[in-house]
Amino acid sequence: MTQSTHLFILTGASRGLGQAMARQLLSAGNTLLCISRKRDDSLASAAGLTQWQADLADGASVAARLAEWIAKLQPDAFASATLVNNAALMPPAVPLRDAAPADTVAALRVGLEAPMLLSSAFLSATAGWTVPRKVLNISSGLGRRPMASQSAYCSIKAGMDMFTRCAALDEAQRPNGARLCALAPGVIDTDMQQQLRGGDPAAFPDQARFAGLHGSGQLVSAEDTARAVLAYLARADFGQQLLADVRD
Repeated sequence: MTQSTHLFILTGASRGLGQAMARQLLSAGNTLLCISRKRDDSLASAAGLTQWQADLADGASVAARLAEWIAKLQPDAFASATLVNNAALMPPAVPLRDAAPADTVAALRVGLEAPMLLSSAFLSATAGWTVPRKVLNISSGLGRRPMASQSAYCSIKAGMDMFTRCAALDEAQRPNGARLCALAPGVIDTDMQQQLRGGDPAAFPDQARFAGLHGSGQLVSAEDTARAVLAYLARADFGQQLLADVRD
């Protein structure tokens, strides 16, 4: 391992945008830890890959494991270290009054609690590293504008945006503080979009809008979005804009 090797930690890597990012990061020769509910057997033989099958609804235990794992690494073996919080759950698109408590709890734990805990573990465990460190939080336009029947998901992404801004203030006080950004990836052709356009129009007033995005070919492939996200991550000015959109 040489210092040209970049370390990436990626959640939600077994499908959709996360899977596309994992494949592109590995093809570039990076060292990658993937944390997902399911293993991606198609990547099992890839060089530089470690896969953890873990439930991010139990973010505290995964964060503790991550801190222990990082503590065993040799910091001078890497040219940089990056955490990408990508995993998310979207509960059924229904008004808050009709939302099942278990669905709301699971979405909050995976989409907000786990990213905060993993970010804390990453920033603490790498605090003494001298190489550049980054935290990329995959946010959403729904964290920046309200939508009916999306109370949980909109709140999760708004919370992700806010903790990104707060943690960036913390890191700015350090001589080699990490750079952070909450990045909206645009509209992607993934299972999440399928869930939205398949919602009940009576419960989800914006269902027709999402069906229209698909019908008019406006959805971007996971592969193309992954390329755009990773290109943004590699920008020299990454972190200067704390809330960003990959389409800007």
